[in-house]
Amino acid sequence: MNHLKHWKTLNSSYLYQTPFGNLRKDTCELPSGQIIQDYYVTEYSDWVNAVVITKNQLLVLVKQYRHGANSSFLEIPAGKPEGNETFEEAVLREVKEETGFTSTSPPILLGEFFVNPATQTNKVISYLITNAELVTKQDLDDTEMIDVHLVDLKRMNHMIKSGEINQLFTVSAYYLSIAKLASLYGFDEAALNQY
Repeated sequence: MNHLKHWKTLNSSYLYQTPFGNLRKDTCELPSGQIIQDYYVTEYSDWVNAVVITKNQLLVLVKQYRHGANSSFLEIPAGKPEGNETFEEAVLREVKEETGFTSTSPPILLGEFFVNPATQTNKVISYLITNAELVTKQDLDDTEMIDVHLVDLKRMNHMIKSGEINQLFTVSAYYLSIAKLASLYGFDEAALNQY
């Protein structure tokens, strides 16, 4: 039984609104009656990402610069839906644009998760894409510079444990995919967790 009561939003205004995201300032009343005058919420679009496995059972990763951390990161392909795309359509498009890989096998949903529900509105929807093939060149946005890396699946856990891969959504999607990968490819789950 849920005994938690929701906060009441007494007032809400935007500090800024952009195509990238919005920053909202709320005045909230807690169930105790306490008032929080300046509660900031960042509104972002939902985004999708995918653990992509080639027909040769290699993992497709991308490496790109991330300005917030002032560093480059190895990640799984990701992006946000455009127009009226479904999440499945968006993830296939993003994978193809960023890597040139695609698959005729439908994406397998791994899960849908809020990123930071305390202060952000968006979710990340993670998929597993199998039997991927390189079919075209990258089709990157003007602001994107992305290197594609193919990695042996059995190296992934070591790369995470060593800190070579340290982007949370990549790590969580990979670990969510292990049981499915084991059943699809006949791997021992323990082998994918070794380092």
